[in-house]
Amino acid sequence: MSNKSALLKTWQKFKSLPCGNWLFSKAVCFKAPYFGSMKPYILDLKEGHCSAVVKNRRSVHNHIGTIHAIAQCNLAELCAGVMVDATVPVKTHRWIPKGMTVQYLAKVDTDVTAIAEIDLPHVWVDKEDLIVPVKLYNTRNELVFTADITMYITEKK
Repeated sequence: MSNKSALLKTWQKFKSLPCGNWLFSKAVCFKAPYFGSMKPYILDLKEGHCSAVVKNRRSVHNHIGTIHAIAQCNLAELCAGVMVDATVPVKTHRWIPKGMTVQYLAKVDTDVTAIAEIDLPHVWVDKEDLIVPVKLYNTRNELVFTADITMYITEKK
């Protein structure tokens, strides 16, 4: 039996289908419904990497017509969580978000793309705080937001 996560296996099946990224994104939001409010679209997923986009539309706006700070946080957490789930050895370890430090660098007035990446290979230990850096870019490829999301990794009992 493979040590790949069910999420990564599902991604690998869906990505080659017509509308596969859209279907996979919907499935992620079905599993974690809160993320559905921003209608994220997962662009790419592999061990150590996830990228996703949120469209610039009124439902994610703040009072000044730009993408709300918390929508940016939600997108960062989605990317980090999906990436970690696809990366942590499913047979031996589990994870949960523990904290997040963010920096808002500019107003987000376009669609926004998030990228969560960690260096691999990684030695997985018990009771580890894994810091996952996430960067958000506007459509002009300007860095508009950064987050360091702490994922608490533990061995399964």
